[in-house]
Amino acid sequence: MKHSNNNPYVIGICGGSASGKTKFLCDLKNSFSSDQMSVLSLDNYYRPYKDQFIDANGVENFDIPSSIDLLEFASDLAKLRNGETISKEEYTFNNPNVVPKQIITKPAPIILIEGLFVFHQKEIAEQLDLRIFVEAKAHLMIKRRIKRDAIERNYDMNDVLYRFEYHVMPAYEKFILPHRDTADIVIPNNGTTFEKGLQVVKAYLQQI
Repeated sequence: MKHSNNNPYVIGICGGSASGKTKFLCDLKNSFSSDQMSVLSLDNYYRPYKDQFIDANGVENFDIPSSIDLLEFASDLAKLRNGETISKEEYTFNNPNVVPKQIITKPAPIILIEGLFVFHQKEIAEQLDLRIFVEAKAHLMIKRRIKRDAIERNYDMNDVLYRFEYHVMPAYEKFILPHRDTADIVIPNNGTTFEKGLQVVKAYLQQI
């Protein structure tokens, strides 16, 4: 997509589950004011629990493209680019301990989006000006996923390990990793290069 100075600059952040997409997004967002940058997360577009695909062992699969309303996200992104404000209820991953908030996203000169399938879905990908792929080694992703899912999503370890082996990694290899080669910037999140990559992107955005 060719960028016009009259349109917002749209950045897509993609990568595997627990690769560090959200951390990268938050660190980037904290360097700019809300008047400069708005954020739209694919995580809030998951379909209702009852509509999720159930695998052969009776476990819901939240790691395939059909688990998320990608076309609604693409539509909301287009509205945001057009100057409209987006209101969306937070998706709490069925955690009874979390009360969902209403998330208001206002238009801004820079729009930051992140999610597993933002490169995979054509209607989203074609709206991007810059593609950033965050990658991490599998053993680090599973470690981060165990910690995150236990705290934020109320899953036990056996559940996390099962999903990682049978849902997360197959989906990563089929729907996410192939788009690494189309990214403008690849950020390895295995050590200090993560911070260096973040500084490079910050400097670039401050220029524009």
